Amino acid sequence: MFDLIVSGGTVLDGTGQPGFRADVGITGETIEAIGDLSQAETRRVIDATGLAVSPGFIDSHAHSDGVLLLDPQHANGLRQGVTTEILGQDGLSYAPLSADNYKVYRRYLSGILGEPPDDLDMSSVAAFRSHYHKKVAINTAYCVAHGAVRLETLGFHDTPLVGDDLANAQRLIREGIEQGAVGFATGMSYHPNAWSDTAEMVELNRATAEAGGVYVTHLRDVNTDRAFGGGGVNEALEIGRRSGVKVHFSHYRTQADNAGQVTQRMEAIDRAKAQGVDCSLELYPYPTGSSFPLSFLPSYAHEGGPDAIMELLKDPVERSRMTEHLESNPARRLDESVFTYMRHNKHLEGMSLPDVARDRGKSLTETLLDLLSEEDGQICYRGAPPDSVRVWQQVSRDCVEFLSRPDFMVGSDSIPIGSMPHPRAYGCFPRFLGRLRRQFPIISLEQMVQRMTDNPARRFGLTKRGRIETGHFADIVVFDPDHVIDNATYDDPIQFPTGIPFVVVNGQVAVDNERCTGVLAGQAVP
Repeated sequence: MFDLIVSGGTVLDGTGQPGFRADVGITGETIEAIGDLSQAETRRVIDATGLAVSPGFIDSHAHSDGVLLLDPQHANGLRQGVTTEILGQDGLSYAPLSADNYKVYRRYLSGILGEPPDDLDMSSVAAFRSHYHKKVAINTAYCVAHGAVRLETLGFHDTPLVGDDLANAQRLIREGIEQGAVGFATGMSYHPNAWSDTAEMVELNRATAEAGGVYVTHLRDVNTDRAFGGGGVNEALEIGRRSGVKVHFSHYRTQADNAGQVTQRMEAIDRAKAQGVDCSLELYPYPTGSSFPLSFLPSYAHEGGPDAIMELLKDPVERSRMTEHLESNPARRLDESVFTYMRHNKHLEGMSLPDVARDRGKSLTETLLDLLSEEDGQICYRGAPPDSVRVWQQVSRDCVEFLSRPDFMVGSDSIPIGSMPHPRAYGCFPRFLGRLRRQFPIISLEQMVQRMTDNPARRFGLTKRGRIETGHFADIVVFDPDHVIDNATYDDPIQFPTGIPFVVVNGQVAVDNERCTGVLAGQAVP
């Protein structure tokens, strides 16, 4: 007696091989049989006739760490077919942290992660994982967060990790991976991460490599004076060469200013791979990103953490100094910023910084600094999409071309907070599966599914996930390959996709006829 049979569908098993007609029989949490099960007894049947049956999608980059603790149903990811998310991204997360440091970093990160309870035990990766295991709707994996390691070791200070401090930081990374983390993640444009120079990152990642983890990197585009080769790709590859760690590039794609330059973007990475550096990459199918503007402030402003930042914002001399920095930093396009989340000024969500500045009769920088002060730094923004349809289409085509490479996978970079989030939080996976695959037939459906399932499972060591195979966990998505489509837009982002009627997580039906069931079957993996 099976608990569930998914019958009559075309199985895309995650290997990239051609799909085949088969039934999938599930008992408990696992796939027990694949084949003709028309005569078998079962408690429930999902009729997948005319539909595709694939492994659950694995989101290799999501910022749901805080949101999942407040909204465990997590419909924005689940309705896309996502059954597993990898957290700790950009080094911006909560473990390992003491109780006091957790409260500090929780506040600092609230503009990107939201505000989970302030009394949770985040003292270890094991403690962090316990808050998600069988308490949320999706599976979660975790990367030890660089920001947490540095904060726990040195506080919010621009101080190098040397001697006992370095040894302690390495210990925290090794212990985190031993407790189930899949790697070590950093965002070299964020603080306190950005205070680590290349040599320090090499030493930290020796510990990552020794423990068998992956180095997941958001590249450095500030504090470039501290980096080998001016930061960016060159620094990440150098860290991989000198430490021996496996390198994974976060949200690596083209944008409006380099649309069509797929080959050029891959040249250095391809050379390094040929020389033995183990690299993988992920991306989302949109031309702009999203982040928290507290990170726009100059490096010195982050000394001492959020309390110190708020004091600086009150000082006219320091505000002038910060204004000069913001106006001279080409990496921060204030004129293209649209607010997606504010703690207090909810009426400004969806408005652009130029529009708010115009209403207030102030400059862009003055307005941003005012808002950071009013909101205690708790603001999230996204970039405005390009005006040119041609550029947008080229970036979209680039995304599919990148994904056709076997070293790529999909990471939504989802930040699901506020009333106007980036549309990737609701539409990333169906946008690739539907709209872009049909518009740019560069990659087969089977290959695209492989990039969303087996690729991240193998890269991050997610045991018995990422494939439809007997003995594997029953994480399954049933979708309509001809009609699946994203509905979330920049102007109307909180829109669920259509064409994904069923999602199964660890053998339990989590989405039933495009409705979340309330089941919380997610596990802390691997």
